[in-house]
Amino acid sequence: MTEVVSGPLLTADGRPLKAALATAQARARRRAFLLVVPLLAFVLITFVVPIGYMLKRSFEHDGFSSAAPNLAAWFDANPDGSEITEEAYAALVADLAQMQKDKTPGQAGTRINYTVPGTISLFKGAARKAKDMQPPFKEALLAEDKEWGEPKLWAAMRDAASPYTTDFYQVAADQKRADDGAFQRGSDKERIYLYLFFKTFYLSGVITFICLLLAFPVAHLLATLPMSKSSLLMILVLLPFWTSLLVRTTSWIVLLQQQGVVNSILVAMGLIDDSGRLVMINNMTGTIVAMTHVLLPFMILPLFSVMRTIPPSYVRAARSLGATSWTAFRRVYLPQTLPGIAAGSLLVFILAVGYYITPALVGGADGQLFSNMIQFHMAKANWSLAAALAAMLLVAVIVLYWLYDRLIGIDRLKLG
Repeated sequence: MTEVVSGPLLTADGRPLKAALATAQARARRRAFLLVVPLLAFVLITFVVPIGYMLKRSFEHDGFSSAAPNLAAWFDANPDGSEITEEAYAALVADLAQMQKDKTPGQAGTRINYTVPGTISLFKGAARKAKDMQPPFKEALLAEDKEWGEPKLWAAMRDAASPYTTDFYQVAADQKRADDGAFQRGSDKERIYLYLFFKTFYLSGVITFICLLLAFPVAHLLATLPMSKSSLLMILVLLPFWTSLLVRTTSWIVLLQQQGVVNSILVAMGLIDDSGRLVMINNMTGTIVAMTHVLLPFMILPLFSVMRTIPPSYVRAARSLGATSWTAFRRVYLPQTLPGIAAGSLLVFILAVGYYITPALVGGADGQLFSNMIQFHMAKANWSLAAALAAMLLVAVIVLYWLYDRLIGIDRLKLG
């Protein structure tokens, strides 16, 4: 008879098998985690932390709140809608006098200037005379400049009295303060950010479409030519990656300017008159041409990686069954390239949305993109407004990525 063993299974050293397996699995997980710790730390330091800091700066600016503590205290004690009393003006004059000593009136005025333009000189002028002002301080400030009695100025200072505010998103949405202090939509000439925002996505779509039209036949040649010829063509495709972006962009300036190579060739061929040379630089045309050249390899490579896996026998079989070349391409070959088309289009579009060097050099005023406005404010040390604009761009790209996942599926994305 076979003896039946009861009780838990044990290892050779007498430990319960279940506990030994759990210990081994925990040890394996710890080893795996330790292997990815350097990469995790790198991602956190170079990606997550900077983005988090950017988002924080888009809501934070203490340029006024730190320079005007007395007025900030008055705002805390008096809710929104309260009458601006002599006490408030006295607190403001005391803060202006201290700003002059600390040399911070420009810092405070710059913060208010985001929503009420022209206030930098207002703060600097009043700060220089604040120590000599006598009560009643309201009359003294109004005698200095009538704008000190404007409701929109006091509304802006109330919002700026806290270091955390949504003012920068209001400005990024082309909102401005009305005379009563409330935000309202700016005039046509003042609505620049949203115009550039949508223009950027439109141009990115155009560039992506042009790249797809140019890259598809090149990728097809790479996938179908013999290895010797395909390798040579691949070198030509990869050559731009070995050349500085600045050099490539500068080359397009030489080619596209009115006295440049392209116009000279067209004049020599008699296609245009010498007095009617085409303007292809410092405008939207220059931006599209240069960015298409820069981003074209990013469309070719994903397409090639998918096309080389498609057996040529599929198209030959379709044609042998009576399909025309166009029908075989449309119903057999093209559907199999969709993962590469989707991957290349997504990659090119996202890169185009964030480009600023090429548009800055060849785009001029007409060919600027949203990222150029972010760079402009960063260069002017307007960190909070630049962060708000960057956050808008980040959210828009995330939404597009989410839509791509919902409509096509990230699992169908093939980059290689």
